[in-house]
Amino acid sequence: MTINVLIYAQITREKKIHEVFFELVTKVRGFKEKHPDLLINALMMGDSTTCNILKSEFYEYGIDNVYTIKSPELGNYTSENYAMMALSLIKETKPDIILIGATSQGRDLAPRIACSLHTGLTADCTELDINEIGRLMATRPTFGGQLMATIMCKTNPQMATVRPNVFKKERIFNAPFPKFIDYPINEEFTHPKLEIIDFIPKNADKLGNFDGANIIVAGGKGLKNKEGFEKLKNFADSIGASIGATRGAVEKGIAPAEIQIGQTGKTVHPKIYIACGISGAIQHTIGMEHSDYIIAINNDENAPIFEIADLGIVGDIFEILPELENQLKSD
Repeated sequence: MTINVLIYAQITREKKIHEVFFELVTKVRGFKEKHPDLLINALMMGDSTTCNILKSEFYEYGIDNVYTIKSPELGNYTSENYAMMALSLIKETKPDIILIGATSQGRDLAPRIACSLHTGLTADCTELDINEIGRLMATRPTFGGQLMATIMCKTNPQMATVRPNVFKKERIFNAPFPKFIDYPINEEFTHPKLEIIDFIPKNADKLGNFDGANIIVAGGKGLKNKEGFEKLKNFADSIGASIGATRGAVEKGIAPAEIQIGQTGKTVHPKIYIACGISGAIQHTIGMEHSDYIIAINNDENAPIFEIADLGIVGDIFEILPELENQLKSD
């Protein structure tokens, strides 16, 4: 049974393919063990120069076809034109499954496509599977993160958006090169109604950008106040780590929303995750449970965070962190 999967390859403002695309390709590639005839197709939209430069990024991932739609008008993302072009391709190629990263752009593009196709969309997924009859099984948190629901779409194409960083990307060396197919511009293509003159990032220090972070130090309500959070930030800086926080810490006003990790924040999987004063509610752990190594520091020995931690330390954060910092510096 042939299953055609189309994965959207978002081009970032830095003119790179967003990492979530490769994460999705790696995940879907694993389904070929039970579905040998599964085809992995990519869709890339942008200006000609950028699309041509990025072709080599698709090598060594086991991708079968890469559809490219090129136009100067696609140099910057606009909802109307991107949705129109994607729909034109989808209606012609008729994929069985469409996957889009749950980025800011993906969360705008996916529902527009789903609505136009009169099909279902499972949003913000954290797990995917394809059953024996080729139906997509998309899992996402529900009831405020208290339950995980696996949803099957009754209509075709089956669609889902997936959070970045929930899957790991893996290359396949010596894999066949994909076939690149230039898709023509839709005749109904319009000029954007808005013109982007400049883009200024909200935070010059890229606060909350966890992409590529090897170590993340995150704090919860156990930090007590802004002074406690500042101490945590100083500790993170001293060991070259990124800083994160729970929803509770953000709502308490001791940490900025940009660094929130969890169901309503970012999803991360660093090599080392140090959880400080974090109880371990599912709303938070769903965003960091795939970290390679989890260290938990909490003064409550019964805190749920210890159930998923590789190393647990029971004690006062503000006594343990200075000692931990000294030990790391001495090493």
